[in-house]
Amino acid sequence: MLQVYQRLNHSHQPLNGSITLDYDSRQKARIKTRTDSGEAIAIFVERGHPLKVGEILKTECGKLLEVKGALEEVITAKSDDWQVFSQVCYHLGNRHTKIQIGDRWLRFKPDHVLAELVSNYGLKTDSQPAVFEPENGAYGAQHSHAH
Repeated sequence: MLQVYQRLNHSHQPLNGSITLDYDSRQKARIKTRTDSGEAIAIFVERGHPLKVGEILKTECGKLLEVKGALEEVITAKSDDWQVFSQVCYHLGNRHTKIQIGDRWLRFKPDHVLAELVSNYGLKTDSQPAVFEPENGAYGAQHSHAH
């Protein structure tokens, strides 16, 4: 079984593979799963610092694996109006909802109450699966990794 204790922001060496994880799995500090090529892997990283899509994991035997985000069920809402978009972000944040924010679009886990809220503000919604990478919050993991 591959074992990971080290994380890298990037690598100048070629990658040996990847591991695709959904949002909830990337939040865990201890994970037993499989790489994308099917190898068993155990990840043991610092608690409180979620894995990020694009991050590199280094195994004890020196293999480098890229973290990829899995497609998962989400609601993506879009608006052409910055003011309305800002108001919706405020209301979702006020509910402590995990949201991913882009250029006049936002994404959250399926929730019929939240979907109704964004629709009431006139945002167009889409339920296509996507990679979910919400904001970490004002005090979220702003740290550096080894290189």
